[in-house]
Amino acid sequence: MRVVIAEDAVLLREGLAGLLERFGHQVVAAVGDAGALLVAVEEHLPDIVVADVRMPPGYTDEGVRAALELRARHPSLAVLVLSQYVEQTYAAELLDTGSGTGIGYLLKDRVGDVREFVDALERVAAGHTVVDPEVVRQLLRRRRDPLTRLTARELEVLGLIAEGRSNAAIARALVVTEAAVAKHIANILGKLDLPPAHDDHRRVLAVLAYLRA
Repeated sequence: MRVVIAEDAVLLREGLAGLLERFGHQVVAAVGDAGALLVAVEEHLPDIVVADVRMPPGYTDEGVRAALELRARHPSLAVLVLSQYVEQTYAAELLDTGSGTGIGYLLKDRVGDVREFVDALERVAAGHTVVDPEVVRQLLRRRRDPLTRLTARELEVLGLIAEGRSNAAIARALVVTEAAVAKHIANILGKLDLPPAHDDHRRVLAVLAYLRA
């Protein structure tokens, strides 16, 4: 199996490469940032990518965003993401790519057995989905509370809708244009999975979701 590794920590990157080669897999590239990962995949066309979530230059979500871009370019490319934490939004998006097959999301601190890790990698490469139970738990909790999908400004707009304010009143309160308010409301309704209907009815449903939360 041909593998590309993307991990900014040199010791971990080299350790992963040595481990996988010990189990008979070929590491065709081992890189330290998201940009190099994109280049390496296009050059080597591996069977699977192993990528850290946080990578240079920002050390936030560069790795998982690169993984999403790679899945968009190559839907059949298997991707195993390693992370020290659960990035819920990107984890959910990643699991939605390629019909949810060939995807893995493991938490580094919870990988306690080398053989199990290699087995997980091989299963992901074979098209299976392997997700740490803690990731599943957090994603399920997120799905139960749809408001977690909203940005801080969208929550603020929804709160003002719940107070019964019109778009014009919300615009005055937030010192923005009515067009900006309308865009926020459209985003809110979309993120809350409210189907197209009469606008007033959708606003009521959005308020009910807000009050329940």
